[in-house]
Amino acid sequence: MPTVDSWLLPEGIEEVLPEEAALIEAARRQLLDLFSSWGYDLVITPHIEYVESLLTGAGHDLELQTFKMVDQLSGRMLGVRADITPQVARIDAHTLGAEGPSRLCYCGSVMHTRPRTLSTARSVIQLGAELYGDASSASDIEIITLMLETLSSCGVSGAHLDIGHVGIYRGLAQAAGLDEKVEQALFDALQRKAVDEVRAIAEPLGQSQSSLAAMLCSLAELSGGVEVLERAHVLLDGAPESVMAALDDLAEIAQTLSRQYPEIPLYFDLGELRGYHYHTGAVFSAYIPGLGQSIAQGGRYDDIGSDFGRARPATGFSTDLRLLVERGKVSAGAERSSAIWAAYANEQGLQREVMKLRREGERVIVALPGQVDADAVEHGCDRILRWQGGAWQVKKLEN
Repeated sequence: MPTVDSWLLPEGIEEVLPEEAALIEAARRQLLDLFSSWGYDLVITPHIEYVESLLTGAGHDLELQTFKMVDQLSGRMLGVRADITPQVARIDAHTLGAEGPSRLCYCGSVMHTRPRTLSTARSVIQLGAELYGDASSASDIEIITLMLETLSSCGVSGAHLDIGHVGIYRGLAQAAGLDEKVEQALFDALQRKAVDEVRAIAEPLGQSQSSLAAMLCSLAELSGGVEVLERAHVLLDGAPESVMAALDDLAEIAQTLSRQYPEIPLYFDLGELRGYHYHTGAVFSAYIPGLGQSIAQGGRYDDIGSDFGRARPATGFSTDLRLLVERGKVSAGAERSSAIWAAYANEQGLQREVMKLRREGERVIVALPGQVDADAVEHGCDRILRWQGGAWQVKKLEN
């Protein structure tokens, strides 16, 4: 016997009702068409895989977010995907095996054991695009541009962009010879912008490393508009070549985006280390007013394919499709705004006429026994199919 609360869903797991579902589906089709116009090919990945595949490469940080179960056929541990990115990386590195750059996109639901952000959702419709095989900043610029066009396509306005580069901190930490414990402590302090704590950790590096200690301390304060990049060149003068190359990449990204999207504010934070354990280069997030989390995010994660047998440069972005629809202005299309009501009848040719209208793109609802024309409005119909003048005709429904 079912219990009285058998209709309840687990916390953070939600169902989508028809009106919202129509908007989400319209946005999905619209955005996948957008990605296709940029040369991105759609892939569909499985909901469950062996845990080893899901938690390799970029997936290591996802272990606590992954639901796990035992496969009844093999006895091996399976996981429900919490992020589609590692799956797409496997497709590029192992399954497709393309030699040159490849562009892939995806859209599907993912499950999290706990909410990832300020929201309560544990079931997310993840949509994204990935570009493999090119290590230049041109790829990062393409992905960021596509992310901004995705927001625009869904009518999301007022976006500003936060940009960082994990290679700057990584290059300084390696040059300073920080052990894992100190590096992690400094990482945590930088994320909290705890300037005094950063200084207390960095200064004991010793006189021989004093310049690197000062550079590490400066990261906590190097945030703001594009002018931050000029200050960084001064404060980080003498840093390892990889650090200066990262600054040059950020300068190129800033110049291109400022030219293409002069209305979008750019904010640079050189102490931003989101995804530090798997990102390798530029990281970026889009924010909008009134939302306490990023609406889209991404970054470079070179060599992710090494766990699948082939290291490849990679950059990409992802977003929650449902959040885009909620915060944007998406139309479900004309096919959802009106419909034709066909009364229940056995007249010759009715079914043939209904099928003809549907092939022409019309939404036709055929009444069931006991339903009357008055029920048409409840089903969103504004027209009715009638036999009149010796032919089937579509007429405006009179209220």
